[in-house]
Amino acid sequence: MMFWYGHNVGGWGWLTMSIGMILFWALIITVAVLLFRALNRPQEHTHTPAPPSAEDILRERLARGEIDEDDYRRRLNTLRAGPLGKP
Repeated sequence: MMFWYGHNVGGWGWLTMSIGMILFWALIITVAVLLFRALNRPQEHTHTPAPPSAEDILRERLARGEIDEDDYRRRLNTLRAGPLGKP
């Protein structure tokens, strides 16, 4: 008997409830879409690039002009000969 009177929702109450319901469903749908996108994203393989080889570094030094062509060839032959000059 207590709630039979005085619980009418006026125009502002209906407007507030309608906006609240729209915002609630917009939030639920946004969370669902973001979750769906996050779970279906292809996994990116992050890898570090391989460090430059000794021959690459030697080529770069020749290109920068740090060593001349004779020095380049001599060092390249040394690198290709293996450790301690053993083929």
